[in-house]
Parts: sequence; structure tokens; C-alpha cells
Amino acid sequence: MSDDQTPTDSKLTRSKRRWAEEGKFLTGRISRPETERLPPGQHLVKDWPILDLGQHPIIAPDTWSLEVRGLVETPLDLTWTAFQALEQSTKVTDIHCVTTWSRYDNKWKGVSTRDLLDQAIPNPEAHYVMLTSYDGYTTNLPLSDFAAEDAILATSWEGVPLTRDHGGPMRLVVPHLYFWKSAKWLRRIELLPADASGFWEKNGYHMYGDPWREQRYSDD
Repeated sequence: MSDDQTPTDSKLTRSKRRWAEEGKFLTGRISRPETERLPPGQHLVKDWPILDLGQHPIIAPDTWSLEVRGLVETPLDLTWTAFQALEQSTKVTDIHCVTTWSRYDNKWKGVSTRDLLDQAIPNPEAHYVMLTSYDGYTTNLPLSDFAAEDAILATSWEGVPLTRDHGGPMRLVVPHLYFWKSAKWLRRIELLPADASGFWEKNGYHMYGDPWREQRYSDD
């Protein structure tokens, strides 16, 4: 497309303009100055520790699927082939885990959450997201956090496919939420009008937890 051409008007381009006008996916500062890169109470690691709820589902590509439901104009049922056919993105972000470890400059490849939302087109009433994983884990977060600029539905890390231990074949990565909401083995995304409790909220924790003072499981 040449510089003087404009995209054909569509529901997608109209929704993007609406999001821009409303500032719907602006979540504030994501990056930190170098002097503030390591948050208080964190320590750097070179590997990637594995923490989860103890179940590692085996999901073959020919049986994997991802549903996008709820307050969207176009519900999605994506097979692995269809997911791989979506626009692919590469992002480099830091990991800060609620269990106090951090790892700098992780290279992810997959589908940007914003690109997925472009396919589904959220309704104006959509404000929250509920995520459901193949191991039965659920987690909730605001749509604005799910659609953060650096959030990605990752299929590879450091140039290799995600291992099952780390949520392969696909997991969500939301770097600015300290991996508190980065669900592994993701199978369903539901857009909601209001907040609903996920696994940890049902077990007595606040949506964002208290990552610097309490030791607990995360979705690392």
C-alpha cells in the first residue's frame, strides 16, 4: 500500500478510531527508566523458574483451540493453524514475577493481544476479560491491561517454541502486571461488562495481589 492510500473503511477501522478517541487501551507508563528497572524486592535470574498449580496439560497442535467469546462483534474459534495464520509479532520485555525474581530482555513471538482484539472487535460495553486455561485455571483483568501495548499471546521464547512447563503451546504474557495475570495454556478469552473473580480472587486475594510482600504461586 502506498503512503497516499488509506485503508477501506470497515467495522475494524471504525473500532480502531473509536478506541483511539476513547483512549481505551492506554494504561499509563509501561517502561521504566534504567535506574528503576528492577522493582523493589526483586532479584535478577538468568533462567526461567517454573511455578504453577501442579498440572501440566498435554495439548497437541491438532487438538488445540482458542475461543474468544462474550462482548465481541465476531466470536472466534481458532485452530492452531488459524492462530498461526494471524499477524505475528515479536516483543522484547522484562519478566517480573510475584515470587520476587526478575529476568531482563525476554524475546517473545506470537500474536499481539491488540491484533487478536482487532479480529474479534470488542463491544463498547466490554471492560473486563476472563481467561480460562486448559488446566482449569482462571484469571481476570481489565480489558485495558489485556490490550496493553506489550501484551502478547506467546508461542515462542528466545527463539524456540514454548515448552509445556512454561505454558506451551501458547500462553498470555502481560509484562506490566508482573506475570500475576499471564495465564499459561490459554484456551478461552471472554470479554465481560464487569469484573468477575478468577482463581486467586476466589481464594481471598485482591485482583493485583501484593507482589512485593507475599510469596505465592504465579503463572510463571
